[in-house]
Amino acid sequence: MLASQSRQKSYADPKRRDVEFRVGDHVFLRVSPMKGIKRFGKRGKLCPRFTGPFEILEKIGQVAYRLALPPALSAVHNVFHVSMLRKYVSDPSHILSYESLQLQPDMSYEEQPVQILDRKDKVLRNKTIALVKVLWRNSKVEEATWELESDMRAQYPELFR
Repeated sequence: MLASQSRQKSYADPKRRDVEFRVGDHVFLRVSPMKGIKRFGKRGKLCPRFTGPFEILEKIGQVAYRLALPPALSAVHNVFHVSMLRKYVSDPSHILSYESLQLQPDMSYEEQPVQILDRKDKVLRNKTIALVKVLWRNSKVEEATWELESDMRAQYPELFR
């Protein structure tokens, strides 16, 4: 048992990086989209998303930090593991303007479609599939995705009026 623990530790240690923040530093906080939303059912379309920056109020233990969260995130516990944080390097020319996400207590959020940008029919050997190009909230036009029209009509009928 001890030998297998040692082996597993030797595999994990090279990938681990020691990150430490100081009180007063600003960090970005990792958030994840809610599972089950059609847009995120496809691999390769997701990239890590961060919100913030938030100020570190105190260090708790070796790997946890208390953040100063805005009142909109009062339902979210304000202590986070270091793996959920990314350092924010301040730049005087950098102006932060972000739309605040509606975060759930488990640090996830639900993507909402804004509008249908395009429509096309994909022809397979013996059937035709109707697709629509959907623009999602908190995303750019370049990040719009092709979704099944039938699924989008079922979940979001208001987009087709």
